[in-house]
Amino acid sequence: MEQCWRWFGPSDPVSLPKIAQAGASGVVTALHHVPTGDVWPIEEIAKRHEQIKAAGLQWSVVESIPVHSDIQLRTGDCEQRIANYCQSLRNLAEFDIGVVCYNFMPVLDWTRTNLDFRLPNGAAALRFDIAQFAAYDLFVLRREGAEQNYPPEVRQRARDWHRSLSEVDIRQLEDSIIAGLPGGEGSYRRETLQAEIERFRALGGAQLRRNLVEFLRRVVPVAARHGMRMAIHPDDPPFPLFGLPRIVSTADDIRALFSAVNHPENGLTLCAGSLGARGDNDLCAIATEFGERVHFVHLRNVSRQADGSFYESDHLDGDNDLIALVSILLDQQAARRAKGLKTAVIPMRPDHGHTLGDEIDQSDVNPGYSYQGRLKGLAELRGVIQALQWSSARSQPDVKP
Repeated sequence: MEQCWRWFGPSDPVSLPKIAQAGASGVVTALHHVPTGDVWPIEEIAKRHEQIKAAGLQWSVVESIPVHSDIQLRTGDCEQRIANYCQSLRNLAEFDIGVVCYNFMPVLDWTRTNLDFRLPNGAAALRFDIAQFAAYDLFVLRREGAEQNYPPEVRQRARDWHRSLSEVDIRQLEDSIIAGLPGGEGSYRRETLQAEIERFRALGGAQLRRNLVEFLRRVVPVAARHGMRMAIHPDDPPFPLFGLPRIVSTADDIRALFSAVNHPENGLTLCAGSLGARGDNDLCAIATEFGERVHFVHLRNVSRQADGSFYESDHLDGDNDLIALVSILLDQQAARRAKGLKTAVIPMRPDHGHTLGDEIDQSDVNPGYSYQGRLKGLAELRGVIQALQWSSARSQPDVKP
């Protein structure tokens, strides 16, 4: 597997030399300064590409070209936004960047309620607490009809917790949920969030899925003609928030999407932490069934609670068997090599590491994207990969790892 690292560009406190020192060979990045829906200028792509190349690395995956809400809703400047997206793909293809990760989550990108959840060893993790999220929805945002989206016991816990909050606590919770997270596609104010939620609630899940299919029918052929693969990221968390539709949360969702746009370049970013936040998602079964469509992998782990809450655990801890998952992905690579596919190697990156050591007290560390936490995760995953490859080579002497 190609060992990659997410980089947020020149302003990222984790520099390209540090990424090289971590042992990664590929960079996962995007032009975050280009407004959502605009064409990525070839000059800006060239500049970013040269920065990465000069550090002895390669730009392996785009994460991501954001999908504008006009496309998701098929309103406003939808046609122009799709045309712009296709042109961005063509421009990226000039630099042999093979994979584009994207998502179709309405309103909110990845969402957490606590960006500084302290573990017993003092490290800081990301956490999603369903009662805290409900407290914001019910008693801060006061969204109409919100009580229908939570069972009575969650509503009661949310009420009790909300009563204990100060205004500072409420603002911190709100910032965690809606102010924009690393890699997210923007932020909202409380005053604008309600209207955006209602637009997508009125649309509904079935129409949102049809809009995604229409988008892919337009962009996947462009990607394929230029040797690129589209890799959709699952919903995070993989269940409805604010009553909004979620359409990439389960194996059934993925199966329906691949059936509707049945093209090998229409693929998946297998995010172990996102899909693994649901206990009824079998990560190994998903990797096995959709293996040929897995174009990119996020490796992280979570510790789940029965009510849907979770926190992000150590990479090799938690409720998902990442060693078994990596083994399946390595088998998939071997099968691709046997077929002579140029895209046999699957790029992966360690995702959402804990904040550790002296980084805990540093103000410029992006939550989930610390250097030390991801360095630890990558080292652990590299060890797993090498051990599995060694074991495979020992059992099959004629097979090259």
